[in-house]
Amino acid sequence: MVRGKHKSCRGWQPNGTLRASSRCEACGEAWRSALSRSRDAEYTEYAAARLPSLRELAAVLCGDWQRADDLVQATLTTLYVHWGQVRAGSHPDAYARAVLVREFIHERRSAWVRRVSLSGRVADSPAAAVDHDAVLDLRAAVAALPARQRATLVLRFYCDLNVDQAAEILGCSPGTVKSQTARALDAVRRALGPAPAAGSGGQPPAAAEYQIYPGGRGHD
Repeated sequence: MVRGKHKSCRGWQPNGTLRASSRCEACGEAWRSALSRSRDAEYTEYAAARLPSLRELAAVLCGDWQRADDLVQATLTTLYVHWGQVRAGSHPDAYARAVLVREFIHERRSAWVRRVSLSGRVADSPAAAVDHDAVLDLRAAVAALPARQRATLVLRFYCDLNVDQAAEILGCSPGTVKSQTARALDAVRRALGPAPAAGSGGQPPAAAEYQIYPGGRGHD
């Protein structure tokens, strides 16, 4: 080693050896760098594995894939910033779902949503014989709900969460979840109008309710 080149450096002693404190600082920096790489690798692996399910949930909430992708991007950014807290917890998926739903509610309150008209639709999943017009009417009725009511229906009937779990994500009481669910379902029924008479060939809206959220658990 050419010692003279480094003698002016703060960490070097006159005899050309590295001070102990500087060695500790170098080790600490290397340790922090290794931790950061490990953290990023864990986050990347988690995000890649959960991306499809997060996109599907976001699409159900938003009603179109472009906005869903924006919502997922915002969710993943939040997860990265708080990844230390996320990975230390016992339910990272629940944390991610809560972040996504809260981002959706926040977005719906913003002026951006009121300025933009969206026409995209979530693609329908293959299903048994279904009145597709009724399904589209039902999804339109759900899309017209206020953000919190729509989120409540998604959490209860798509994510298959119980009242307490939905209340924790929405940051409200179980009683509020029950009332929001009741109001949302009542609004959907009123938007759909009276059900077709038996034998008329049309499918009652109640039967189409299983198709609000394609692929949703508990609605097979």
